Amino acid sequence: MHGELMTWLVPLVSMLAAGLVAGFAAGIFGIGGGFVVVPALLVVLPLLGGTHDAIAHVAIGTSAATIIVTSIRSLLAHAKRGAVEFEVLRAWAPWIVLGCGVGVMLAGHVDGNTLKMIFATGVGLMSLNFLLPSISGKVVSDTMPSGIVRMGIAGGLGTFSSLLGIGGGVIAIMVMTLCGRTIHRAIATASGIGTLIAIPTTIGFAIIGFKEGGLPWGSLGYINIPATLAIASMSMLTAPLGVAAAHSLPAGPLKKIFGTYLIIISVIMFRAGLQG
Repeated sequence: MHGELMTWLVPLVSMLAAGLVAGFAAGIFGIGGGFVVVPALLVVLPLLGGTHDAIAHVAIGTSAATIIVTSIRSLLAHAKRGAVEFEVLRAWAPWIVLGCGVGVMLAGHVDGNTLKMIFATGVGLMSLNFLLPSISGKVVSDTMPSGIVRMGIAGGLGTFSSLLGIGGGVIAIMVMTLCGRTIHRAIATASGIGTLIAIPTTIGFAIIGFKEGGLPWGSLGYINIPATLAIASMSMLTAPLGVAAAHSLPAGPLKKIFGTYLIIISVIMFRAGLQG
């Protein structure tokens, strides 16, 4: 009885903890929390059973599902303050959704180790945004990209983010600040972009994994329902704390700490992908 209890308790506590950290990171940095959730799930999901190769896909898909909850909560909070640029979301939405479709199809044709390597590469690149001197003060245009440039950026953002199980906030914020938007409006609008990415990615991973065998207990396709509920419920509690911390703590040291964390995760994921 004690052994059976521990079998359930360890993954549950781990997922709740991941949700707490992911929510805080989402609030303070304006990201979806996927960089925290995916590594945690890669450790926890094997405790729920399933084959080695399926775990990476379930971790990515489940991370996207948790971002639906955190990003919508964040979007609604920012919208009350009038900070969300809904015209940007409407213009980018078709290309983001199309890009997510491409990303999901690519994910369906690669094995778990390749997916880990893709995640490691993406995390490594994103760490530069937190570790190097910020470019957020620079403005290259006073209008958002349009036409083919918008199609390329939004579509690429959808593809990249769906492959990593993230909300795309780092890239979205970078683009918007370069185009003359304030950091507050950029973070607010990025939460909506996270929603646009997370919904089609979640649906896609549920579909491509629907007939797959060897999935962890409680999975619907490549979405693990218990993990989604545990992580999302906790992240909803800590996201407001992250927002409060963003306004009261110095941003520089926090960015360097998180950037260092991303580098460590990138190295660990590379090793895991190479070792199989």
